[in-house]
Amino acid sequence: MNIKTLIGCWLLSINLGFAQMYDVCVYGGTSAGVIAAYTAKMYGKKVVLVEPTQHLGGLSSGGLGQTDIGNKYAITGLSRDFYRQIGKHYGKLEQWTFEPHVAEGIFRNYLEKANVQVLYGQQIKSVKKNGAKIQSIVLESTKLPSQGEGLGVRSLTIQAKVFIDATYEGDLMARAGVSYTVGREANSVYNETWNGVQLLDKHQFPEGIDPYKIEGKPESGLLWGISPEKLAENGSGDKKLQAYNFRLCLTDSVENQIPITKPDGYDASQFELLLRYIEKKQPQRLNWALMHIQPMPHRKTDINNSGPFSTDMIGENYDYAEADYQTRRKIIEKHEHYTKSLLYFLGNDERVPEHLRKEMKKWGYPKDEYAKNQHFSPQIYVREARRMVGEYVMTQNNCEGKEVVNDGVGMAAYTMDSHNCQRIVIEKDGKMMVMNEGDVQKGTPNPFPISYRAIVPKAAECNNLLVPVCLSASHIAYGSIRMEPVFMVLGQSAAVAAVMAINANMTIQQVDVKKVQNELKINPLANKAQADILVDNDDAQSVKLDGEWQNEPQGAGRYGKSYLITQPNEDEEKSVYFVPQVPITMPYKVYLYVPRHEKGTKNLTVNIWTTAGKKNLNLKINQTESDWIYLGAYVLEKGNKNMVEISTEGADGVVIADAVLFVPNAK
Repeated sequence: MNIKTLIGCWLLSINLGFAQMYDVCVYGGTSAGVIAAYTAKMYGKKVVLVEPTQHLGGLSSGGLGQTDIGNKYAITGLSRDFYRQIGKHYGKLEQWTFEPHVAEGIFRNYLEKANVQVLYGQQIKSVKKNGAKIQSIVLESTKLPSQGEGLGVRSLTIQAKVFIDATYEGDLMARAGVSYTVGREANSVYNETWNGVQLLDKHQFPEGIDPYKIEGKPESGLLWGISPEKLAENGSGDKKLQAYNFRLCLTDSVENQIPITKPDGYDASQFELLLRYIEKKQPQRLNWALMHIQPMPHRKTDINNSGPFSTDMIGENYDYAEADYQTRRKIIEKHEHYTKSLLYFLGNDERVPEHLRKEMKKWGYPKDEYAKNQHFSPQIYVREARRMVGEYVMTQNNCEGKEVVNDGVGMAAYTMDSHNCQRIVIEKDGKMMVMNEGDVQKGTPNPFPISYRAIVPKAAECNNLLVPVCLSASHIAYGSIRMEPVFMVLGQSAAVAAVMAINANMTIQQVDVKKVQNELKINPLANKAQADILVDNDDAQSVKLDGEWQNEPQGAGRYGKSYLITQPNEDEEKSVYFVPQVPITMPYKVYLYVPRHEKGTKNLTVNIWTTAGKKNLNLKINQTESDWIYLGAYVLEKGNKNMVEISTEGADGVVIADAVLFVPNAK
């Protein structure tokens, strides 16, 4: 043991006799936890961030490099700043696809910048409460006894005025006696239609695949991975969880590649059902049929589940949410072994068609990712575990805009998404066949607000705890909310509310939500810097139209609720004017948002009016993706004297006007 480790252990041991005191304790170093801890510290509070592992950033740095967004308009504050930092690394304004080590480095930069104290390798053991208030939590080392080096340093007590549970599992919430649920509610509970048992056609087996080890012989037993349970009534509730997996970062760079090898205990019989699916489907490539391979920078991937038999280990996570730490480790190890076995099987089993084996063999583990974990992600994708039952429960009605809250402290915009929950046998036309159950993918019409009441417990249960990740939502609503950018937004909101509760010496339920909303608006980066100015086409007071433009609420890649669209007309020039309300005269970088459109113009005329006069820009547009286009840096005068015009002049396709962004450029 080196001297630095000895000193660290000694400093920790002298604190075991009494509790360490903080204003805010954030439990869970997920993306939400990092942003929450950073925010609270930037507001001048004494903060500690506790992370049970050695990994920082949760899924955002754990392989989920293809960010699930839904609509970028919903992502605000430090969450958006995170993707701006990613963009800066890759030479863009924002970037939503990235390598794991880049994301983790940015999370570490946040904590180092604010000088946040982080305790790694500590997990919650118990909670001490006085009535509805958490007084302290007791932590224990996550090291096994054989790893403790005989030091006897096993527990640590943390006192704080406010606690934030930012874990995927809700362990602090549960130990604090807060109400929660696990699994799927019946549709009847919250008047929903997409909750509970759902046998649908996404990520589904083709009809007719026999489930038995010997086809046509039930007495031979079911193939691996198939449950003997009977299909329950549609929409009925149960305690089953949607499947977990690992978001896989692989590379096809030979120079940066570690080959995929056969894991110890490999059992090819796990994949007999997969072979039957391949025989039936006859896929020509891995992508979509067997897995979703999304390209990342520097020849890497974010691979997700796709198809009926893929990286999701269906039915093997039911015990995870409420399991003890040792059992959870075994479940994670089982998922890791399954995933490594699947990759090896696809690349090496001679029963797999040669073209698929050849495609799989080009991939390997990247040398420059996860070096401390044998180059495999240390973060399993806990899509859903415990969910709090608070004063307000977000439901399908919120997702669909049928019910709108006025105490929103963040927005969600993703599809109501659940992965499969079980793999079963059904009978159809007298034939027994295998089917997956539980996959739901139903769109949400617009970004919708998430209630502050959904991230705080009932007042009688706990009055100094916020829960931005395992928040109060039904299973199907959680499927829309449970995205990493949204967790970061809610983490920041939770921290701002915690600061206000501490400053006013009140419970978190007594915090004035309007003040939280306003603070998030005027201080989005928690550093008192001038906020961006966004002018969206739906901002009626800041957008003026000349000529006929149609409002398109269903446009792909739109920013916010809609965009404006028109066909150019030789006899009539049409324009949309974006007029920002500038709070202070200063330099701004100006960006235009252009959604992708197959018939969109490749030539776009943009005029900018500032105190320096008019500037004409003729832009060449790439319509294959939605993105911000840089229009230049300008000094904008206070008030409404500046303007950006989108014109149909010279257009060779449809013209879209969506949003303009003005980013303060004080440097």
